[in-house]
Amino acid sequence: MNQTSDHGTDTVERLSPETLSQLVQQSPDVEGRSKKLWMVGESRCVTELVPSLRSYTYERDELVDGTAELRLDFYETVADWIEAAGVRTAFVRRLDKLRYLAEYRPASPFEVIVKNVATGSTTKKYPGLFDEGHRFSRPVVKFDYRIDPEDQPIGEDYLAELGVPVVELKDIALRCNTVLTERLAPLDLWDFCLVIGQDAGGYSIISEISPDCMRLKGPDGHSWDKDLFRHGADGAQIRQAWQQLIERVS
Repeated sequence: MNQTSDHGTDTVERLSPETLSQLVQQSPDVEGRSKKLWMVGESRCVTELVPSLRSYTYERDELVDGTAELRLDFYETVADWIEAAGVRTAFVRRLDKLRYLAEYRPASPFEVIVKNVATGSTTKKYPGLFDEGHRFSRPVVKFDYRIDPEDQPIGEDYLAELGVPVVELKDIALRCNTVLTERLAPLDLWDFCLVIGQDAGGYSIISEISPDCMRLKGPDGHSWDKDLFRHGADGAQIRQAWQQLIERVS
């Protein structure tokens, strides 16, 4: 990132459509596969979601039109739930269909994953331990080191050696799990992942929470998440399912 980039300390207060349009015509300060980020002032940023869906395991990496705004629709709703439960998020307000204003926090190289049901990496990396769909007696929280081409599990003792407050981050993740599990019912939250950042006020969730970063099943076993993409659904099928999901949670 260009740490010296400052698009005006008062930009946040006067972030009109015209100002936003001018801002996003500039090169982003941070650009990843699924989002772009422009700094505004010293501690906030404009985040634009990119309609990118990727599955390393299933060797799919595509731009799927219409999915970015649906991710943001979902995130906007869920961020309110999380904040109401006393867990801080970086989300400030939505700016347009693809962009939102956020508190800027440097991204951690680790993500926190909560698993209520054995699926995905659990059954693939630890074959024979748990059957697909095994429901854990209590949620499992694990940490992955974020690295291409595939994130890698990392032991908690390594994190503790680096000064990462493992217990506190687990608590944040489990509180989110409680909120999401209760609010999304009767849909069944199998797992989800978070990136947690830090500022002077403590820790907050800085990643989006959307169908792109969770597994969510209906009572009939139907997927409402990125598993649709993983298993070959086309863009129209994904958009239709996610639009129906938004209608259910809004």
